[in-house]
Amino acid sequence: MSYNSPIDIALKRVKENVKTLWRIIQSPSNSGAFNMALDEVFLAMAAQKIKPPTLRLYSWAPPALSLGYSQMASDVDFQQLERFGWDMVRRPTGGKAILHIDELTYSISASVDDPLVSGTLLESYQRISAILQDALTRLGVTTSADHRYADIPENAKTNPVCFEVPSNFEITHAGKKLVGSAQARKAGGVLQHGSLPLFGDLGRITFALQFSSIADQEAAAQKVNARAATLQQAAGRLITWEEAAHALILAFSAQPDVEVEMTQPDADEIHQAEELAQAKYAGQAWNNRL
Repeated sequence: MSYNSPIDIALKRVKENVKTLWRIIQSPSNSGAFNMALDEVFLAMAAQKIKPPTLRLYSWAPPALSLGYSQMASDVDFQQLERFGWDMVRRPTGGKAILHIDELTYSISASVDDPLVSGTLLESYQRISAILQDALTRLGVTTSADHRYADIPENAKTNPVCFEVPSNFEITHAGKKLVGSAQARKAGGVLQHGSLPLFGDLGRITFALQFSSIADQEAAAQKVNARAATLQQAAGRLITWEEAAHALILAFSAQPDVEVEMTQPDADEIHQAEELAQAKYAGQAWNNRL
């Protein structure tokens, strides 16, 4: 029996003009708990093939610090979070902490056999990165995503900040990280989260994290700003959430084996997300479990 790689399968689908229907949903700003709950609902729906796979674009209100699935809650300075009026939520995806403020967030929810995410984690990262790069090119930003980190440096493994930690096929501009992404695979589905900072001081995240001294916090903020960039810095102009979202929709719609439908969640999905937000993502049992 011959083995067909995910790339072979994708090329065969293109030749046969087989297209997968994807939902694209632009959500209003929501709390961190609701955002994570709705993405989990979409993941379950896609994995069970009750609903089509989904690309969701959204933002956060109030701003929120999200932790990776396995990140320690002890990294967080809860007093500072309260002072700034920022929420905290734990993601179902991996990675490190992200401060969701002045950014565009995307989530991709699909079954594991969908051509976009099938194969290995690195293969799916590479495909999704190509779409993100296309969107950024449409915005006039040159990027790279071809560096692979075989081994993550030891000091990066304990670093609490996503935009300071290198990752495979991360998208960079002039050597600075531009998009932070993380993925989870479970119950026959794939969920990928990504954050595209639009403008502002990326070092602000350090105000929400624990450091032994003010000097250490200030040094960490400087490192974040030295290693990462906002879309405004990369493009040399201010790009709105709407303009960035439009570019990503165009790039996604340009995929040869994808057919898109602009839509909104149905009432049942919203109801499930509201219940899950209260039962799980708004609670300490989930957010402070580590």
